[in-house]
Amino acid sequence: MDSQTVAGAPCWVSLLARELPAAQAFYGDVLGWTYRPAGLGEDFCVALSDGMAVAGIGALASSLQVAVAWTPYFAVSDVDEAAARIRERGATVAVGPLAFHSGRAALATDPDGAAFGIWEGAVRSDWTVGRGSAPAWLELRTRDTRDAARFYGQVLGWAPEKQDGFTLVHEDDHAVLRQDEQIVAKIRGGAVQATPDPQLRPRWHVYFRVPEAAGSVAAALDAGGALVSPEDTSPVPRDTPLREATLRDPDGALFTVTSG
Repeated sequence: MDSQTVAGAPCWVSLLARELPAAQAFYGDVLGWTYRPAGLGEDFCVALSDGMAVAGIGALASSLQVAVAWTPYFAVSDVDEAAARIRERGATVAVGPLAFHSGRAALATDPDGAAFGIWEGAVRSDWTVGRGSAPAWLELRTRDTRDAARFYGQVLGWAPEKQDGFTLVHEDDHAVLRQDEQIVAKIRGGAVQATPDPQLRPRWHVYFRVPEAAGSVAAALDAGGALVSPEDTSPVPRDTPLREATLRDPDGALFTVTSG
């Protein structure tokens, strides 16, 4: 792990799409991304914004019948120990740990079913949530805020007191994770495990910063995506600039663009 990277910190986000070229075209239109090889074969790439790394996109194996979704990864000092802590707390390690050329990773679901990854190894020193080209922030939408904060605190070392630059604080009906005073993640309750609506199920959600949200919405609709919120019936005045919108890509993956 890079000396500048704190264990428990978000260290990457990735998407496994049905078809890589189609996903590249969609996010290129909507978010202005370009791409370079990821060093993991022709089915994987790194998305770039102004030449800086934003996220990873890969092709989902046709044999895997799973929902397409954006997934955050968190840095850990020992992926085997972290995987054991996940299992001990009633959650599931679905894939791995697996070895890659620069580290080891595992994909897990928390006790409410939200998917996330853990990563032991080299990380990008120029990628920090809330800064530069990285996502603006991450948000966990879960059943119970305190239960989720307890789970991730025990698995990833998040503490309610400042420790190695991290602070996890409960604020009203949600919790906020800060790294050196920068918000990197939020935890909100109220999600429903049994609902067929993916927007309401427990999940990690990624916010991407854009210069102008309305332009990204228009590009998404033109490219075969859908606007999830705000709905057309929103009481926001028509002359009020759109600062945030949740979109669904053609494969069904949800994400939010924000100009705030």
